Amino acid sequence: MKVLLIGGTGLISLGIVEQLAPRGAEITLFNRGQRAGKAGAFPVIIGDRNQPAEFEARLARERFDVVIDMICFSPAQAEATVRACAGRTAQLIFCSTVCTYGVDVPPQVLVDETFPQRPISEYARNKLVCEQIFERAAAVGHFQTTIIRPSNTYGPGGSIIDQMEFDSVVWDRVQSGLPVLCAGDGLGLWQATHRSDVGRLFAYAAGNPQTFGQAFNATRDQVFTWRDYYRQAAQALGTQAELVLVPAGWVTTQNLERFSFLNEITRYHGAYSSQKAKRTLPEFRCRVDFVDGARETFADIKKRGAWRRHQDDAEYSALVSRALELGFEKLTA
Repeated sequence: MKVLLIGGTGLISLGIVEQLAPRGAEITLFNRGQRAGKAGAFPVIIGDRNQPAEFEARLARERFDVVIDMICFSPAQAEATVRACAGRTAQLIFCSTVCTYGVDVPPQVLVDETFPQRPISEYARNKLVCEQIFERAAAVGHFQTTIIRPSNTYGPGGSIIDQMEFDSVVWDRVQSGLPVLCAGDGLGLWQATHRSDVGRLFAYAAGNPQTFGQAFNATRDQVFTWRDYYRQAAQALGTQAELVLVPAGWVTTQNLERFSFLNEITRYHGAYSSQKAKRTLPEFRCRVDFVDGARETFADIKKRGAWRRHQDDAEYSALVSRALELGFEKLTA
């Protein structure tokens, strides 16, 4: 099976390569050639997908059984992928996002693939339009389309998010015994899935006719509260997390641009069902425990020199101090 990863060096891509290679797939990457990482052992077609003419020209003479587009974020990029791949691949797998569902909560709490897609962020609205472009391409016979919607994915090469933002000093504060902010009462729902487990779904969807014309959530079964999440992440650091419970709206009014992730995503429940994926692909089972995966990821962050010191973020420290002065509740997760 000849497989092209458009991207191929990002967090989920590394998980896909890790799972595809043992299947004997012939893997090629398409990217700008600026990042090697563990995917560096595979041939790379050098090009910039943001230059449509160049992108299409680079792929004009190529043929693949499966193309996996990991870095498509806009309708224009999706249209370029269709032009580049139509008639040149049997299957197009698109990495979308659970954010396309929006923030409504179904009666059964967990969002599955039948739930209406009503995104509230520009990122998610663009991803939904991309899904529709690929579905239309499949409908006219350009290729078969499979859509995969990951939630929060972590692992070596990436970070452990906190509830406020992606790349945070929070974990240095936790390791140092300092309190950190947690929005609401800390009982909002969340999921975090290791890159290897998400990659497994992509890898086994590749070339599988049962996935053609289908969309799948890519999440592990465990649903956290944010208190659970901080407690287990702290456990991976060998300590406990001291949380200051603050209203999400209070945090966002302090700096809306900085805390847009909280404002658009993590202030809401993020709990999804991946039962459809498990029924369709028995190989898809999430095997990495969060504490183990977080410990591995924290070690990798430190090894890469990407660990952020709390002393370097005076704004966050001031916010915590202000929250404590206002008397917001503090507890040990």
